[in-house]
Amino acid sequence: MKPTLFVLAAGMGSRYGGLKQLDGVGPHGETIMDYSIYDALHAGFGKVVFVIRKDFEEDFRKKIVSKYEDHIPVEVVFQSIDDLPEGYTCPADRTKPWGTNHAVLMGKDAINEPFAVINADDFYGRNAFEVIAAELSRPHTAPGDYCMVGFRVGNTMTENGSVARGVCSTSADGYLTDVVERTAISYSPDHRIVFTDENGVEQTLAPETPVSMNLWGLTPDYFKYSEREFKKFLDEKLTTPKAEFFIPLCVDALIKNGEAKVKVLDTDSRWFGVTYAADRQGVVDKLVALHADGTYPERLF
Repeated sequence: MKPTLFVLAAGMGSRYGGLKQLDGVGPHGETIMDYSIYDALHAGFGKVVFVIRKDFEEDFRKKIVSKYEDHIPVEVVFQSIDDLPEGYTCPADRTKPWGTNHAVLMGKDAINEPFAVINADDFYGRNAFEVIAAELSRPHTAPGDYCMVGFRVGNTMTENGSVARGVCSTSADGYLTDVVERTAISYSPDHRIVFTDENGVEQTLAPETPVSMNLWGLTPDYFKYSEREFKKFLDEKLTTPKAEFFIPLCVDALIKNGEAKVKVLDTDSRWFGVTYAADRQGVVDKLVALHADGTYPERLF
């Protein structure tokens, strides 16, 4: 059974400005998603599921979905802040989406096979899709048998500001033990990779430190766990206007109570994306180079 690619495309790019999922950055107007789907298709994925907001469905289907339909099966599901478990009602003043793991829950009726979760606006690179496709394509006989691609933090930086990364700790046998979200990782004046910890102390990260870029490999049992953990989250945070139910929150809970093991997969792929408007030209230049050197054909689809 081929794995499915689950693309989180419901968010707006608040720091970048506008709907960056539909921004053409490739030489022929390709979006970053086009490269992810091209790489996933060639790595052995068999279906793509997008989660989007209903209000831009028409534009999304016209500009995005239509180009893939002759190449790979595509489905679209929707994330809404009102889509909560029975017995819970969204507060009237809530405007912020419920987070990435809430978005993942929207796929529960569309996905029945192992699947990879990605952000729509991140360029992950071919090797990242190859390593996760290989892991998801092997037999999975027990629940909680998951994986994630651990990018080397030095391959995920921008020169144009700070970035948020889930800094990973692993066991001796390569399984995830902890993910700590660090919201302001940047280069120091002497070009070290640094962040300030909760005690106000500057810490240095080695360039090879694994970080989560939201490239997770999961199996369908994850939806049942997620529903349970989301209810726990809502019991505590329903009336907190900006609280979000992130994938690492759910995964960490499952690891801590022994219900999941998450294998951390290494990749030499270099991440890039448009976190800030100033990043855009650098992305355009990198993609031109990847077409010129033959990594990608003149046209992807």
